Amino acid sequence: MRSENPQTACIFAGCHGSVTEATYVGGIVPYDCPAMSAENSVVPRLSFGVIADPQYADLPPNVGMGRYYANSLQKLGEAIDRFNQEDLAFVITLGDLIDRDWAHFDTILPLYQNSRHECIFLPGNHDFAVAPEHLAGVYAKLGMPAPYHDIARGGCRFIIIDGSEISLFAPPVGDPRRADAARRIEVMKVAGEANANPWNGGIGGTQQAWLSERLAQAKAAGETAIVLGHYPLYPPNDHNLWDGAVVAGLLAEAGAAAYLCGHNHAGNYGRLGSTHFVNFCGMVDTETENTYAIVDVYSDRLEIRGFGREPNRVLAL
Repeated sequence: MRSENPQTACIFAGCHGSVTEATYVGGIVPYDCPAMSAENSVVPRLSFGVIADPQYADLPPNVGMGRYYANSLQKLGEAIDRFNQEDLAFVITLGDLIDRDWAHFDTILPLYQNSRHECIFLPGNHDFAVAPEHLAGVYAKLGMPAPYHDIARGGCRFIIIDGSEISLFAPPVGDPRRADAARRIEVMKVAGEANANPWNGGIGGTQQAWLSERLAQAKAAGETAIVLGHYPLYPPNDHNLWDGAVVAGLLAEAGAAAYLCGHNHAGNYGRLGSTHFVNFCGMVDTETENTYAIVDVYSDRLEIRGFGREPNRVLAL
């Protein structure tokens, strides 16, 4: 069932460029609500489905952590059935398709064959909780053309980043990026950074340069840039990407419309400059209540239709 939470939605009726408020975990963020017009208020340019952290495993639940691994199969099926009722450009799963073990991919991935829409994946930290010989094959298993890449749809540029590029778990054993990750996390711990945790990751200079280039290209082409990743960037949180502050600043400076992610299963929201940072709730977390969303992209706003635990949001562009 779709959630209805007026505290998380900007209600456009009667709004003519005034300042409206949106709540997120940790405080209130004001943003501008643009004037409506008949041309841009009715039909979205495109819509897409969002799923975060199914984290499936054939395991009993960890009630203490609120993880109901096996129940994600039914929840995912429900989400796909609902998506099939909509005209969507694609469905994106924002990482942690499985909790662990390579064999679990072969149980959950076939459910996506029931989708009438294109299904796009990016990996989270749990997707690399597999035997060492399978690490290099995770991206291909998810059908990704490259660990980070971008796609164009309906005047939008969707930029998919790889937040596990430098981590203690994703690079193959012996890869120098593992040693780099170990050095980074120690420096962060000394500095007292809350996200200096082994379940997070970071991105390298080459990927950051690529991201800047893609954002500039999207801006020059007049495209709406939406960046997708597993790890949050903003507001500050112990689940954030190691480079989160730098990357968030990069997105804000480039005027990206939004950054969408999972990883922090509680969900979150913030705004930096004109860029919205939306952290979607984790599907694995409850015994029966589901969570997923549909994002409608208009010329002047993003509307997030939340289902189950996911709140509704209207985010001005």
